[in-house]
Amino acid sequence: MMNNQTTIEKMKQMRLQGMAESHYTNTQNNLHQDYTIDSYTALLIDQEWEYRQNRKMENLIRTARFKEVASIKDVDYSAKRNLDKNNFERLSTLDFIKNKENIIITGATGTGKSYLAQALGYQSCITIHRTLYFNSSKLMEKVKVARLEGTYTKFIDKIEKCDLLILDDFGLFELDNITRQALMDIIESKYDRSSIIITSQIPVNKWHELIGEGTIADAILDRLVYSSHRINLEGESMRKNKLKNIKYYN
Repeated sequence: MMNNQTTIEKMKQMRLQGMAESHYTNTQNNLHQDYTIDSYTALLIDQEWEYRQNRKMENLIRTARFKEVASIKDVDYSAKRNLDKNNFERLSTLDFIKNKENIIITGATGTGKSYLAQALGYQSCITIHRTLYFNSSKLMEKVKVARLEGTYTKFIDKIEKCDLLILDDFGLFELDNITRQALMDIIESKYDRSSIIITSQIPVNKWHELIGEGTIADAILDRLVYSSHRINLEGESMRKNKLKNIKYYN
């Protein structure tokens, strides 16, 4: 028992936490005696691997800074909002990340755009892809702060290195010269390197006018829109319907 305890302490000191926890449980319950040396070694390595993958996943979710917990398995396909189940499940395989493609989700407020984007974002983290979530207007505020603090290049580099960037509620802020150029820098940094998901209440055919400055707008849309999967949600607000159902139930 003393030897086992010493071994466990050494595992912890070497930061083999998953292996240490598994070995402790197995020795406490005498389960290690049921294995050959080779199979028990493989078991401990598998436990350490799983532990580290879980830690990576948790860190990625924390770093992404989602505004709500969202899951692919909880997506509501029953509501009449023009969401094709087969299409969305194909996107849920995350092949679009592997292929460095984008997704644009548009629709009125309350139709579930943000939830769908974050559900894909969570799936991205679970499969160990670096993901960042931003409310678009807050992102532009961060851009201005970064410029003032002299950390703009570092900020753009961080965005460039992530596998999936989610820009939520695009179009609810007025672009000035600084934020327009920042949007161009962000889109350029991701183009053909990694993926972006954008949600917006504004139809895509109005984005050119929204962005302004024709040359920059052309460049942004050329890099973003024409290589994107498109989801255009319709129907009434799901939030309003939920409130109606709650009131009716009460």
